[in-house]
Amino acid sequence: MNEADDAILEYFQELETDTGHRIALPPTALWYNLVEELGVLDRSQNTISRRMNVLSDAGLLEKTDEKRGYYRVTDRGIAYLEGELEASDLDQVD
Repeated sequence: MNEADDAILEYFQELETDTGHRIALPPTALWYNLVEELGVLDRSQNTISRRMNVLSDAGLLEKTDEKRGYYRVTDRGIAYLEGELEASDLDQVD
């Protein structure tokens, strides 16, 4: 896990609605918001996309639309953010 991974997961968590609906976004939209709008990361679009694939492989994000590449945070991703899972509990997230 790295700074980009945490920022990605935290942003998705913030997008959860009051009714518990989790918003799905493609890597480009996520990159635009984290880098261009909020300035919380200084990473390329390719890096964000690659990290989202890694987080998906670890079960922290789920791909909701294979064709268009939309992702959203999973219960496991929320558990990690809330301290219920340690990075060492995760499969290789490199």
